[in-house]
Amino acid sequence: MDAAADLDYALSLADDADALTMQRYRALDLQIESKADLTPVTEADRATEQALRERIARERGEAVAGEEYGVAESDVRWWLDPIDGTKQYARGLPIWATLIALERDGSIVAGVVSAPALGHRWWATRGGGAFLDGSPIRVSPVAALEDAYVSTTSLRGFPRFAELASLVAVARTYTDFWQYVLVAEGRIEAASDTVMNDWDMMAPRLIVEEAGGRWSIDERLYLATNGLLHETVRELLLPA
Repeated sequence: MDAAADLDYALSLADDADALTMQRYRALDLQIESKADLTPVTEADRATEQALRERIARERGEAVAGEEYGVAESDVRWWLDPIDGTKQYARGLPIWATLIALERDGSIVAGVVSAPALGHRWWATRGGGAFLDGSPIRVSPVAALEDAYVSTTSLRGFPRFAELASLVAVARTYTDFWQYVLVAEGRIEAASDTVMNDWDMMAPRLIVEEAGGRWSIDERLYLATNGLLHETVRELLLPA
């Protein structure tokens, strides 16, 4: 399959997702429930994933691995997180996005992060670079820890991040997908988390790597950086 065609299809799925999620964003009657793991889910999460699943099945006949309706095993499959940042979505905050990635033979070949409330979309193809709203993006050239901006999704249960924070220029919590695309854009140098699911990770990881960054996974540490500071930050955060 042509990489450009895969990307075009992923972008068109993002268009559909944006229409559905924005329709219910800040709705006064938005339905919110708690899942078994006590994380929130909204009617928009479910409706968006279901719509994308149905379209993929109808038009491409390919498998889907999604947050709300299960993970299918296949050599070719789409990874979907209908709303990454459901807590923000449910509160009417704008930092949330639909994550879409296509996996072929164990490799992610296309990824899209679409954040319509922010008015931005990021994407990448394997070997084709990373883009923000159509313009190429690249990780930062910062190589000194004392000049670095770093982030983590949550400080809860992550004492090593406080130690890192004392050594860098700025430490913040740019939550969920946002911190990873900020690394890809070169706005910050490192983004970390202690818990991630595959559907949270597939699209942002490709975008970071295609922007020239580095991503690693250790026990309870998911880390994306500009590459230049990767081992330094990783050693400071382990064990997470």
